[in-house]
Amino acid sequence: MSSGIQLIVGLGNPGADYENTRHNAGAWFVSELADSSRTPLKPVTKFHGLHGTAHLHGHDVHLLIPTTFMNLSGRAVGALAHYYKIPPETILVAHDEIDLVVGDVRLKFDGGHGGHNGLRDIMQHLGSNRFYRLRIGIGHPGNSKEVLDYVLKAPSKSERAEIDTALQDAQQVLPNLLDGYFQKAIQQLHTREK
Repeated sequence: MSSGIQLIVGLGNPGADYENTRHNAGAWFVSELADSSRTPLKPVTKFHGLHGTAHLHGHDVHLLIPTTFMNLSGRAVGALAHYYKIPPETILVAHDEIDLVVGDVRLKFDGGHGGHNGLRDIMQHLGSNRFYRLRIGIGHPGNSKEVLDYVLKAPSKSERAEIDTALQDAQQVLPNLLDGYFQKAIQQLHTREK
């Protein structure tokens, strides 16, 4: 058993214009965690984001939604991780994933950024890619030229419902993640009934 997750980050873009867009799926996850644990997320200037400490399944966990734009997410994650001396391998970053179908959700440790600018910036600021990712499937528009437009639009009602179900499923594996049982969490999430 290794030490569990100490920081959960939800990626997105700030402001009402972006709130309901696919690119903000990671931020939706952390917002839901904050709501369900009654943890207020407050703007903290030095962390460039909304921050709160949640008590989840017997653990105190930092929640962070960067309020930088997506491409600068690392500034927020790096600032909080350095301030609290949180090692990269105890960080979970929730983000939208175009390479997964809508409603699919996967856990992954380390690896590349797959063209995701939020992940790219986090790797640069942490000096490491050894952190966990919660990859939230938003589907692919079918043409790489349309990706930017696609991620910055809201999903359809039925797609949003599927994504919300996936986020609920992801919450179910948090006890294992927080206890440091990562393989168990991965198995639980990846074999879930859809």
